[in-house]
Amino acid sequence: MSVKGEIKEGAGYVKEELNEHGKDPESKRKAQEGRDLRNEGRIEDCKSPKTTPPGSGHPEK
Repeated sequence: MSVKGEIKEGAGYVKEELNEHGKDPESKRKAQEGRDLRNEGRIEDCKSPKTTPPGSGHPEK
């Protein structure tokens, strides 16, 4: 696992969690940016990306 990948995944997680419950389009956009950053970090660490939409509550497989 790379440190850079872990940092990206952690930062993406925080950004996604902070914005996933917002009702406005800006919150949804920021939540998706967080998900994208999180997946980028996961791919760098040879993990599969999350495929469910942000805030869907689906457990990771």
